[in-house]
Amino acid sequence: MSKEQVFITDYLFAELVKLIMEYQRLPFQEALDLLYNSSLYDKIANIETGLYLQSPDYNYELLKEEMKATL
Repeated sequence: MSKEQVFITDYLFAELVKLIMEYQRLPFQEALDLLYNSSLYDKIANIETGLYLQSPDYNYELLKEEMKATL
């Protein structure tokens, strides 16, 4: 992974944590745990999926769908 890809994924993860905290009303650590334990995290980290290039809002929608499916 290039430095640019690392920067983009790190930014995306930070923005996703903010969205989780805001919309799910979770504290930072719980939001971080939710993201890091999701399959979306692995998909974003795999640059071949291209998800790291999508917006935080788009990826948050994918995360919401994943959370619905696991309930």
